[in-house]
Amino acid sequence: MKRKSLKTIVSFILLMIAACDEPETVVTNIVHPDGSVTRRIEMRNMENKFEISKIQVPFDSTWIVRDSLEINGEGDTLWIKRAEKNFKNVSEINRDYLNDSSANKSIMRKAEFSRKFRWFNTEYRFAEVIDKKLSFGYPVADFMSPEELKFFYSPEDVNYKKEHGPDSLKYRALKDSVKIKQEKWTFKCLVSEWLGDFEILAKEKTDNDSLFISLKNREDELVRLFEQDDKKFDSLWTNGILLKEILGEPDFLKFKPEADSAMNLVVENLFVDFKSYTIKIIMPGEIVGTNGMIDSSKTLVWPVMSDYFLAEPYSMFAESRIPNKWAWIASGAFLIFVLSGIIFRVIKKG
Repeated sequence: MKRKSLKTIVSFILLMIAACDEPETVVTNIVHPDGSVTRRIEMRNMENKFEISKIQVPFDSTWIVRDSLEINGEGDTLWIKRAEKNFKNVSEINRDYLNDSSANKSIMRKAEFSRKFRWFNTEYRFAEVIDKKLSFGYPVADFMSPEELKFFYSPEDVNYKKEHGPDSLKYRALKDSVKIKQEKWTFKCLVSEWLGDFEILAKEKTDNDSLFISLKNREDELVRLFEQDDKKFDSLWTNGILLKEILGEPDFLKFKPEADSAMNLVVENLFVDFKSYTIKIIMPGEIVGTNGMIDSSKTLVWPVMSDYFLAEPYSMFAESRIPNKWAWIASGAFLIFVLSGIIFRVIKKG
């Protein structure tokens, strides 16, 4: 087993630390009615360092770049790089994602666009979607209330204002509750992922499903075992003590290599050094549906952090519509024509 226990991984996932050489990045997608997208990136850093390997999204020499300096409220100098590029369609954006060499190149991401004609309106939908990291995890909604979920998915600056506003006690308690439930959810996902990977690997040695059914039924018990003190976990697993307790002596001897391999897979899938950033979307027409928040500039915004796509895809979508004026005019003219005909017949009969 690799030298990082599950508890260490949980701590890594829950602890969001901004690296000093990591630019604060906002990606804005301006979606046009024809499906083309103007993509803007704004990167802010304390130093004039914007290496591609440190930037959170695909970026290369084909972008139009403008550099500037600003002084923030604390009197610190900020280096700002603004870049813009026009994409004919989302396929071009997805091509950049496939060829990504940025800090988050190991995470599968894609953009989606659809346009539907509805006679009186044309409807548009744009989304940025990040693939989930786990195959056997649980939705976070199974562990949190609607209010907790809203806090969980809200940008950090929004939550910070709530924690230091008039209802600070309420939101600080809410923050603590979210943190506790997030840890429980993460451990549950990790154990479930290990069980799923172990079953896939161990089935090569047996057709008997009773072992896997029994382990799945004991999932909550296994979660408690895996939550033991971090200093003990590694030694208990490496020495086989914990695994013998989980599998029993006969199955421990038979399936130890598969159990260790499954644990290594869990570590590889989870211990991803993801660099957080922010997505914004500007849609054509009137917004009619979204799962994002609206910022002070009336723009839809989503924070992008690794725990959002731990156990399920993270879809950031916006839906809008534009009235088809010609359809309204044509329909009005047709209605007038029909009514005129009816009135004419009534008058003629009279």
